[in-house]
Parts: sequence; structure tokens; C-alpha cells
Amino acid sequence: MPTTTETIVPRHKMLGFYGVPSEGGTVTYRRMQYFTDLNKNKNPEEHERKYVDEKSKRSDIVGYFESVSYTFDKYRNNPVLADISKISDRELIGDDAKRSIIWVDEDTGEAVKRDYAVIPESEGGDANTYTQSGNFKASGEPVFGTASSSDDWMTVTFTEET
Repeated sequence: MPTTTETIVPRHKMLGFYGVPSEGGTVTYRRMQYFTDLNKNKNPEEHERKYVDEKSKRSDIVGYFESVSYTFDKYRNNPVLADISKISDRELIGDDAKRSIIWVDEDTGEAVKRDYAVIPESEGGDANTYTQSGNFKASGEPVFGTASSSDDWMTVTFTEET
């Protein structure tokens, strides 16, 4: 049985904040709303070997290549969805298709920031709403810290841990 201090973490308390660039060069981290899928995959890279004097194999993790599958219902006038659609529609590549995302535990403020390549895959697959899907694939190391918000978690400010 869990102790009284243990509590389950509801999915809706683990939030994503997408770095939307402005024409002035600043980035605002906005809440990722209207996503029906934001599933993280760690994709660990393993090194496996079998020693001749042992019965079984050994494995070690030697790296990670995180990816996040996404699907969203397209809404007009949403800066996050508009930016992802722009990357897809204009077929942006390289650094033009990279964005930072901050993953935040709303209850604790613990946060991880990482750069991702936005990899669009499909759109329009739902008969009732216009949807878009793809993957965010890691394009840098994770940066750990905390996030705070002054607008009820619609935008965040990230502070890197020292």
C-alpha cells in the first residue's frame, strides 16, 4: 500500500511549453494546448555483449535519442499550432525547423528544457476536425531546472539549475 505522502501524478499536471519565436528574436514558452497525443519515447541505445565465460548476455545503456510523438486538433489563432503548421506547410529544414520545449510538473515546478527538430508526418486524417501529427526529435542535451508562471501556466519562465 502507498504511504499517505505518496500521490499519483495526473497526466494533465505534466505540461509542455513550446518555444514560439517572434520576429524580434525573442522566444515565448507557451502551453501546448489541443494536443491529443504527446507521448515521450526515450529510445535508449544499448550496448550488448556475451562473454565466453558467462551463461547470459550483458546490456548497458550508452545513450538516448528522445522523441515525442504528437497529434493535435488544429485551432486558429493558437501561436504554438500555427508555428508547427508553418514548419510543415513551408517545408522548413535545418535550424529553421528546431524549437525548444520545456516539460513541467505543474505541482512541483520541476522542469526539463530540450531542443527538438520538428518532424511533421501527416495531416487531415480526421473526418471531423483538421488534425496534424508528427514527432519532435531530440536535437540537444536536456537542461534541468525549474519553471514558474505568472499567468496560470499559460506561459513559463525557465531557470536552469546550478
